[in-house]
Amino acid sequence: FFFAMLTRLLARLRPRGIASGQRGCTTPQPGAGPSPAPSPGLKIIECPRDAIQGLRNFIPTGQKQRYINALLRCGFDTIDFGSFVGPKAVPQMRDTAEVLKGLDLSGTASKLLAIVANHKGAEEACLLPEIRYLGFPLSVNETFQQRNTKKSIRQAFETVQRTQDLCGRSGKELVVYLSMAFGNPYGDPYDEHVIDDFVARLDTRLGVRIISLADTIGCSTPDLITRLYTRLIPKYPHIEF
Repeated sequence: FFFAMLTRLLARLRPRGIASGQRGCTTPQPGAGPSPAPSPGLKIIECPRDAIQGLRNFIPTGQKQRYINALLRCGFDTIDFGSFVGPKAVPQMRDTAEVLKGLDLSGTASKLLAIVANHKGAEEACLLPEIRYLGFPLSVNETFQQRNTKKSIRQAFETVQRTQDLCGRSGKELVVYLSMAFGNPYGDPYDEHVIDDFVARLDTRLGVRIISLADTIGCSTPDLITRLYTRLIPKYPHIEF
């Protein structure tokens, strides 16, 4: 559903004169002025980490490796495969570094992303050359930020800054997941314009260039998705959403 909505939205935002799937620029017509920029691409990100991390029974490392290796052969742009967080917080992900050792990246163009929630985890992930992206869960909802990372939103922004600095020194890219971007289950007030404020801060203050709006509890609607992306994509053409 979410993929279909984004496809329709990007088609609506695509510059005129560029057909779907066409790469490069169209041939300019006399008097038509400069050619429009190529249309934005749509990346498919697979996230086995999110599906696996909540399972109570520990999945053997070898089984995780076989599953993710199968995903690496599917052609996804990026695979969110694991996380470097405390083993008490997410026991299922305690073997992420070991899982990585058994992944075959020789015949795939897919890139790897790992979630971090603090500076220690970011440092550990930055030492591993196989990982391209570090993902940080930044919630627009104070309640969820406290429950998810035991930090306030203010403290989380500080961690984002330190993680962004680490990524810059390590040749990696930071992906900020804006959790609860479409609503929350706590009865807390939700204002879609808060998303604009968070994106602006991540852009101008921290230089983050990849931001994912996360429908954490599955409460988005076609209208809300359209409003948010129609507003954000033209306003921040240098940011990948």
